[in-house]
Amino acid sequence: MSSTTLVHYYERQSFKRRITLAFVYLALTAGAVVILAPFIWMLSTAVKVPGTEFIYPPQLFTRPLRWNNFSDGWTALPFTRWFFNTSVITLLSVTGAVTSSSLVAYGFARLEFPGRTALFVILLSTMMLPFHVRLIPMFITFRFLGWIDTYLPLIVPFFFGGVPFFIFLVRQFFLTIPLEMEDAAAIDGAGVFTSFVLIILPLSRPVLGVVGVFAFIRVWNDFLEPLIYLHSMDKMTLSLGLRFFQDQDFTDWTSLMAVSIIVLVPSVALFFVAQKYYIHGVVTTGIKG
Repeated sequence: MSSTTLVHYYERQSFKRRITLAFVYLALTAGAVVILAPFIWMLSTAVKVPGTEFIYPPQLFTRPLRWNNFSDGWTALPFTRWFFNTSVITLLSVTGAVTSSSLVAYGFARLEFPGRTALFVILLSTMMLPFHVRLIPMFITFRFLGWIDTYLPLIVPFFFGGVPFFIFLVRQFFLTIPLEMEDAAAIDGAGVFTSFVLIILPLSRPVLGVVGVFAFIRVWNDFLEPLIYLHSMDKMTLSLGLRFFQDQDFTDWTSLMAVSIIVLVPSVALFFVAQKYYIHGVVTTGIKG
């Protein structure tokens, strides 16, 4: 093959790659626009003058921009108190989820005991049960314990492996860690718990970060469980507080969207901060069964 032919061949390959990249970027841009459209609508509604949300023809932004909707909506109801409540519930729940899922997953991944496989299958089967199937038995149990209108039903289950998917995710990651590292630690006199704390956990930061992000988003945005278990006004969460902007006859759309954006900020900020661990944890789990 002559040099001229090779040049033409590589030029055609380069042109094909450029065309392929162009289509990929075009598809990604279109997908980003579709995903960002609701957020842009939220922002545009949040800065509109009340009563102009549904004017025709539709306008993305109207003049003047009313930035006071954010402060007015936040102070119209005790959102500062609800923010504190939600933060406490989320922090404790994330701590419980990370702790319990790592401990239980280590047992399934490393410890040999009778019935381990059967118990793990039972654990996986619980992932197939819809939450609503377990709702009434859980409510009866918590009412018997006297936990209604307290934060305990929202926090305690996470300390006892309340999310089987987290256990499954962490177990799969643990299986990718070579056994030789723990064997070497055992030769040096390290016990099971020492190996777990000093070897396994430091290597598991990516997957534990994923569990933390998932647990944070789940608890921070949860509406149904706080609605069921919390009755007092001063104990409510942000998701319940947003509902007060709506009733049967009227919805304060500007305040609702403004406060919703404020409530959304911690979740978005956490995702960008933990993005490295999130992507690495997702990629490296599920490699070995």
